[in-house]
Amino acid sequence: MTEQSNHNLFALIADRMADPKRPFMEIEGSDTITYGQVLEQSARYANALADLGVTAGDRVVAQTPKSPQAVMLYLGCLRAGAVYLPLNTGYTPAEIEYFLNDAKPKVAVCASGARPVFAELMDKLPGGVVETLDGDGSGTMAQKADAAAPEAPIAQRQDDDLAGLLYTSGTTGRAKGAMLSHRNLASNAMALAEVWRFGPDDKLIHALPIFHTHGLFVAINVTLLAGGTLLFLPAFDAEAILRLLPGATCMMGVPTFYSRLLAQPGLNKAAVAHMRLFISGSAPLSPETHKEFQDRTGQAILERYGMTETGMITSNPYDGKRIPGTVGFPLPDVSVRICDRDTGAVLEGEAVGMIEVRGPNVFGGYWQMPEKTKAEFRDDGFFKTGDLGFVDKEGYLRIVGRDKDLIISGGFNVYPAEVEAALDAIAGVKESAVIGLPHRDFGEGVTAVVAADPAAALNEAAIRDQLGHDLARYKLPKRVMFVEALPRNAMGKIEKKALRDRYATIFEDE
Repeated sequence: MTEQSNHNLFALIADRMADPKRPFMEIEGSDTITYGQVLEQSARYANALADLGVTAGDRVVAQTPKSPQAVMLYLGCLRAGAVYLPLNTGYTPAEIEYFLNDAKPKVAVCASGARPVFAELMDKLPGGVVETLDGDGSGTMAQKADAAAPEAPIAQRQDDDLAGLLYTSGTTGRAKGAMLSHRNLASNAMALAEVWRFGPDDKLIHALPIFHTHGLFVAINVTLLAGGTLLFLPAFDAEAILRLLPGATCMMGVPTFYSRLLAQPGLNKAAVAHMRLFISGSAPLSPETHKEFQDRTGQAILERYGMTETGMITSNPYDGKRIPGTVGFPLPDVSVRICDRDTGAVLEGEAVGMIEVRGPNVFGGYWQMPEKTKAEFRDDGFFKTGDLGFVDKEGYLRIVGRDKDLIISGGFNVYPAEVEAALDAIAGVKESAVIGLPHRDFGEGVTAVVAADPAAALNEAAIRDQLGHDLARYKLPKRVMFVEALPRNAMGKIEKKALRDRYATIFEDE
């Protein structure tokens, strides 16, 4: 590999580009996209964005269905030096309005059906443009790309220039934009390709969404830098994955994927004989699922640990024991330590404390939130993850809980404060508490405990229906429990532990 003068992640991808005839993406029942076509289509999207007025550093928002063209839009943004801002396809208009007002993108790309909503919101921003891109690859953005030239320069970028802006929900209800640089994304993808031993012969089953770190920056960037192939699915489909397994070598998924695959009678050792690696992340994988999967297939799932602000931090080993309930060791060039939550003192032995991380993967801070950024970093550059854990005697990192009330359901982050605010706005709700409870399929099931005015005659269905207007589907409580009053301690704080203990088994039969 030649010495890089341009630190644009796409320059690194192009420098490592495989044989242009090699397949980058195979879509079941459809055409194959080669690496040569990646160069051509990314250039077309970069040129189309430039024609819309996008220059280096401008934000481009994408809330689009998963498609090969959506991936090319991402790569076109990189190539143009723009900042890619993907949004969960489940976000409501109220949520989208916040992101657009905060990020002030030059271009927003959405599904055709959402264009009226985006157009109304983007009209309030100076020079904002709306284009469309649908799951079948059609739309005005695709049309503009098809008409654009197939060659384009790769924008000159420095290590610390932004490549992505990913929003994470805030514990106070205000989402924060994590600023991810070209160095952050490149270093993390190269480290993962190394420790997971990805190469040109790998075929990775891709059934993840492409609006968050796991499906976008991990799966796609790692495959591109390794010169491998994606077996591209529009969404998780257990039967489709079983069909693809004999021709695949790897799969990345969330715990829900593995619990649902285990429900398929066709999952056995013969089905995975060609596979070399199953990876799980975005939420804790239960030891029960880990054991059952290994018993059925002979394969030990490799669990890793990461977050939006850092990319991947640790991984269980490729060679050696993959211990259920652990997330392994720090990646190359990444430092992890356990500290006292209040004093910041480094803890030794197996003491439980705040997990802190430093390395080239760690983001530069929160968009337009300098005070919040400063509060989340130590003076020596370590980032406070908000997760609590310890390092066991064998050196494996174990996560024991979260300092904040974050719920991870089906691989998606849900912050109780946001759901509680929506609940408390419902007429008749006096107060509420939102907790995560063990759920075999989703890892944690979002659960609301509500104290309501009896005269309001509220029920579970009515509350879920009202919340559906303001919250993405994955944030909706799977159960709503009613109480006369919420338990509080002597300081008046709601005792969520008591609620978790009281309702711990409500999902056991689901």
